Amino acid sequence: MNCWMIYGANGYTGELIAREAVRLGLKPVLAGRRRRAIEALANQLGLESRVFDLQQIEPSRHLQGIRVVAHCAGPFSSTSQPMIDACLSARAHYLDITGEISVFVAAQARHAEAVEAGVVLCPGVGFDVIPTDCLAAVLKEAMPDADRLALGFDSKSGFSPGTAKTSIEGLREGGRIREDGKIRSVPLAYQCRDIDFGNGTRHAASIPWGDIATAWFSTGIPNIEVFVPMAPSAAVRLRRINWVRPLLALPLVQNILMKQVSRRIRGPNQTQRQDAPTYVWGEAQNPVGRKLTARVRTANGYDVTVQGVLLAVSHLCDASTPAPGYYTPSQLLGPRCIERLPGSGTITLS
Repeated sequence: MNCWMIYGANGYTGELIAREAVRLGLKPVLAGRRRRAIEALANQLGLESRVFDLQQIEPSRHLQGIRVVAHCAGPFSSTSQPMIDACLSARAHYLDITGEISVFVAAQARHAEAVEAGVVLCPGVGFDVIPTDCLAAVLKEAMPDADRLALGFDSKSGFSPGTAKTSIEGLREGGRIREDGKIRSVPLAYQCRDIDFGNGTRHAASIPWGDIATAWFSTGIPNIEVFVPMAPSAAVRLRRINWVRPLLALPLVQNILMKQVSRRIRGPNQTQRQDAPTYVWGEAQNPVGRKLTARVRTANGYDVTVQGVLLAVSHLCDASTPAPGYYTPSQLLGPRCIERLPGSGTITLS
């Protein structure tokens, strides 16, 4: 299977995907804008490489012969639009590993363009948002009249540089929930509650996770929140950040924080990933107050991302590619596709 490209292959997650692909006997084209890093990795793995910047004129010419692009170069708020443009022009299917709400919304808005070009657009084929999207779809199937959906996960995994930078960008935007079908801006740590994610009850706070967009596209449930474990004291500190959010949006402050990430964060190693599985939880509620809970235990989030990308690439390189257009992961790969990934258990309902 050599019809696909990893763009951003020299990044933390891109390199993990490239190495696992080679281990499985696959031959992706490695691409990115940093020539030295891309060519060094490609030479080490015995793969073809292409070097180009998404901001240059007509990046689509570098996608010649490529059927599927696995886009791994963040921040996706800046890079997804030019890569989608290139994929539509080159008629290559588009995948990415974003968790950014704005990216999902923008990609879904290009559904008609994708249909016309004969291209599949499916952002979020990693930990953001395969496990939670699957729970949302399974809960909707089990409770068709659900009008409220809460999702969440508990993971002790460390951040990669890309994830950390995206989190810093997100602080300036504040929180997000979906209310009555519309995405609403709210303060950070807007809601708190106690949740058993599958490994014991923890205090949790709401976060602006990608499912605020994708779970709506997958299920049509109009009210959606996403939670992660957070000590009450940490939630209080996060709420205090709301008062200085305008400062966090200043380019100088963002640049300082981004440089600190580049210096200090490298991402979890293999042992750290193996020792940090993820517990994923979801709860649907209907108008009369009946609730249904779903849970699944998965591998570490970065390993879920690696395997999720490879599953999606395989699906799109298959001869029976689905109809073109925008998809969420559960729509493209099936509502229980998380169960097919190594290290994942079975979704349970209670």
